[in-house]
Amino acid sequence: MMDARKAQLSEFLRRCRGRLTPAKVGLPDRRRRRTPGLRREDVAALAGVSVTWYTWLEQGRDIQVSADARVSETLRLSSTEREYLFALVQNRPPPPKGLGDAGIMPAVRRMMESLAMPAIVMTARWDVVAWNSMAVVVFRDYEKIPLKRRNLLRILLIDDAIYRRESALYDTMAQRVLAKFRVDYSQFSGEHEFEVLIDELEQESEVFRQLWNSPEVRGHSEGVVEYPQHGGLKLEHTSYVPEGASGLRLVIYAPHDEVTAGKLERIKRELE
Repeated sequence: MMDARKAQLSEFLRRCRGRLTPAKVGLPDRRRRRTPGLRREDVAALAGVSVTWYTWLEQGRDIQVSADARVSETLRLSSTEREYLFALVQNRPPPPKGLGDAGIMPAVRRMMESLAMPAIVMTARWDVVAWNSMAVVVFRDYEKIPLKRRNLLRILLIDDAIYRRESALYDTMAQRVLAKFRVDYSQFSGEHEFEVLIDELEQESEVFRQLWNSPEVRGHSEGVVEYPQHGGLKLEHTSYVPEGASGLRLVIYAPHDEVTAGKLERIKRELE
């Protein structure tokens, strides 16, 4: 008897290929078909796998999986469907798909604006794509930064003079952010946009050249950081993946002590 997970996988793949027509995927439709959608051999040919391999995948057999990413592209799965397929087949999330996922739900923007603390949204390459009013007052107005330079790593290492006035803070900050960025880069090694950013940072930032080849890595963004703005702020930042936007990271900067909490509350009241 087929277990529940394999049954789900089988039904899911059948329905996904059933909703596509040969015309939608650029295949001729010369023969009359008893059932709508693509045949298994159509999916196999488009994904570059054997018909036997795809048939076994759809049947939920225990096979060595290596081409399910190509199958997901062939079946034109949404990001949620892609994650569902990988969970069923490999019991793990899919590999990163790219850097272009910049869609932000309106509810996320409203939630950010309601916070009494700074918050930003950035891509895996650290390009800042959204921020709230608190982030503008506490950190900087991202709207005034040219789009091509609206990258948090570039801002912190090159453009933000406030850190260079506090050399101890700057050195600590640079080591911390580069340790996390190495991990993000490892998931997109060879991605053109990442390589362009690294080339530019190597040309413009001496500290990047000195620290980039360090072996230090950080697998998470949580941490307490002292910021010199507004007479000194102690903020604890954590990051989250907005639902339906796996290529983005929501970073929230919460107060770490009562003094900082009081300052943020006053700033929030002034904005209202």
